[in-house]
Amino acid sequence: MSGVVPSRPETKAPDQRLHPWSWLFVLLQQLRQFLVPLVVLLVFGGRDGERDHYDNIAWLVVMAILVGSALLRYLTYRYAIGCDGLSIRSGLFHRNRREIPFARIHNVVVHQSLLHRLFGVAELRLESAGGTKPEAQMRVLRMDQALALEQLVRHRGQAPVVDAPPEASTTLLALPASEIVRLGLISNRGMIVMAATFGALYQTLPQKLVADAVEDYGGQVFGFASHLHMGWMSGLITVISLLAWALVCLRLLSIALAIVQYHGFRLSESERRLTVERGLLARIRSSAARRRIQSWTLHESVLHRCFKRRSLSIDTAVAGVQGEQGRAIRELVPLATPERCDDLVRHVLPHAQWPPAQWHPVPAGQWWRLCLWPAFWLACGVAALWMMTEGWSLLLLAWLPWSAFKAYRQMRRMGWSVDADLVAVRGGWWTRWWRLAELDKLQALKLARSPLDRCCGTASLLLDTAGASGESPRLRLRYLPVDQARALHAQLIATLARRRLRW
Repeated sequence: MSGVVPSRPETKAPDQRLHPWSWLFVLLQQLRQFLVPLVVLLVFGGRDGERDHYDNIAWLVVMAILVGSALLRYLTYRYAIGCDGLSIRSGLFHRNRREIPFARIHNVVVHQSLLHRLFGVAELRLESAGGTKPEAQMRVLRMDQALALEQLVRHRGQAPVVDAPPEASTTLLALPASEIVRLGLISNRGMIVMAATFGALYQTLPQKLVADAVEDYGGQVFGFASHLHMGWMSGLITVISLLAWALVCLRLLSIALAIVQYHGFRLSESERRLTVERGLLARIRSSAARRRIQSWTLHESVLHRCFKRRSLSIDTAVAGVQGEQGRAIRELVPLATPERCDDLVRHVLPHAQWPPAQWHPVPAGQWWRLCLWPAFWLACGVAALWMMTEGWSLLLLAWLPWSAFKAYRQMRRMGWSVDADLVAVRGGWWTRWWRLAELDKLQALKLARSPLDRCCGTASLLLDTAGASGESPRLRLRYLPVDQARALHAQLIATLARRRLRW
């Protein structure tokens, strides 16, 4: 008897609805998008008192349309869980049906805002490679349904093992309160928030109102200071004290934001998937398969070195939906010791050697090339300010020695490493970084030579992976001697031709 593998019987899965309060969360999302027009209509409409009736009707019509569209979305949205994937139907007049295989789902995100937690629900995102939007965005499900669907995607989306028993979740990293405080001290989130707030106020408030407020309060401050009859030393101490107080306030704000964002941070591993949970008010739970990780980036600023810490981020094959908006995994380790970061890399990449045994340096004689753009912009600044300040604009050129020193130190630290499994690049000096990727994840190689490269006898080798983020440094080997670059290019092409792309 010839062996015949019986096919899996196809049974039609029953359709399921979202949570009954799903329409409310869709309505709130729409209100956030149309918040500015609605505020303008509510605040500035009917100021003369003659058209209040028509403005109220317009307001009610807009709200009725938003509520109706939210209810229509809830009534027409159906999903069904099959043996190998998820089927989603939506739309009334323009109907859509989407089939999403479990094996094609790269990231699973379970998001809970404060309102979600009050209602006991969650938003579920299923993300695949190459899309600018999630494959499925279920707003909202009961929390137990969301977690059950996440577990189902984890179990059925594993390619190598069939009918394997579920693995227990293992905690790889947890951030205690002391580490979150350090993260707030290291980060500049407070300064970014304050700058964004002042920018939004400047754009929102009338320009004359802002100018009058600055003039009035500035006059009061200077008038009060003139009555004190302080000398130049007292004035300098006062200014320094105010700047120190502002810096302390910004750091306290950064710590508060870090607590809100990273409270309860936990990095865990289960069934060969990495899961990150974090958040005080809004809880975010996102997961990605280990095999979907395309590249790794280690980051270390001056403040990181003061606290003997680093951060570790990853790029997955999901394009266009990373970051806080997409909530896909990117920041794998917000803060940890260098040894802990290296241990995590070796844990996920057990066959690779990290850190490399040897870093190949870049010829330090090319350091002047890193100064070209700063020198060009300084010359443009001097030329632009010459007519107004005459010789005082030459003070900008005092930045050139620091720029040259920084470029020299950066070039001295640049290096690269290529072995049988891993390619790595390092760079930076004031702010240092390391970027690495498996050879099996490389999708393209590019050997480039600019006119300046041809004059200097150098070349650059660009290595491309899927889902590379614009926030990370590029995986590029710069300023290599042209013969060395060509030999390495040929070696990598021969290696990739014999190996299978894994992503």
